[in-house]
Amino acid sequence: MNKILKEAMSYILIALGAIMASFAVACILIPNDAIDYGTAGIAIIISKLSGIKLSVCVAAVFIPFLIAGAVILGRTFGIKMLLGSVLYTVGIEVFENISFELNIEHFLAVVFGGAILGTGLSLILKNGGCIDGSEIFANIVVKKISDKTGKNFSMTYILIAFNACVYLAVFILINRNAALMSLLVYVVATSIINHFTDHFEAIKQVTIITKHPDDLIKAIKEELNKTCTMMDSYGAIAGSNKTLICYVNYFELSKMKDIISRNKGTFSTVSTIDEILR
Repeated sequence: MNKILKEAMSYILIALGAIMASFAVACILIPNDAIDYGTAGIAIIISKLSGIKLSVCVAAVFIPFLIAGAVILGRTFGIKMLLGSVLYTVGIEVFENISFELNIEHFLAVVFGGAILGTGLSLILKNGGCIDGSEIFANIVVKKISDKTGKNFSMTYILIAFNACVYLAVFILINRNAALMSLLVYVVATSIINHFTDHFEAIKQVTIITKHPDDLIKAIKEELNKTCTMMDSYGAIAGSNKTLICYVNYFELSKMKDIISRNKGTFSTVSTIDEILR
């Protein structure tokens, strides 16, 4: 029952996060000459240049990444991503038709909007969802590189490069004020996201202590295509154990937690890794 309640709460928080993000974009950022980042930013650029409704552009841009996310990261992630993306798109449609004005200067409005956006996205990411395709794109690239090289890489540089292209497009196609305001949104929003998700774009080290490692190792290999480092360990009470160390990215972490939950009698920790030296 506790697991069901926890899962239900995660969906509620994802829904709340999507509504907060859509409100920030439609009611605060766009009216103050700023845009969202990632694939949502691409949708806003297309809408501004073509005159097509923003909600339609958001849906069109999000759909390919929704499919890719569900295929690569699993059914549960796909459902959560679908929920967040649908509510974000509907929220954009609703909030675009609501008259809302902040009687403060653009700079403060953009900071405030970026803070609300970052908080909303944090709720989504923290509960195993995602609405921005740039993170899915970065995950796909990192996964392909990792599968070919056998090495783990952070998504940080891919995300920075992706968003740099978005802001360069804003600078060229719209105007430089919009680009600078949007860059401020990115700085504020990502600062909040990194605080609440402990640098979601970084590599995560999962340490598992167990007496029965074989099923865990097999599941991690089959479901995540990852390997583990295994060491002998000893507990003052439990006695002899095996300690497994595995490296995953943030979006693979929820699947790792599912694998661990199916194997009782384990003790696990997750930590953020800034860099792996070889």
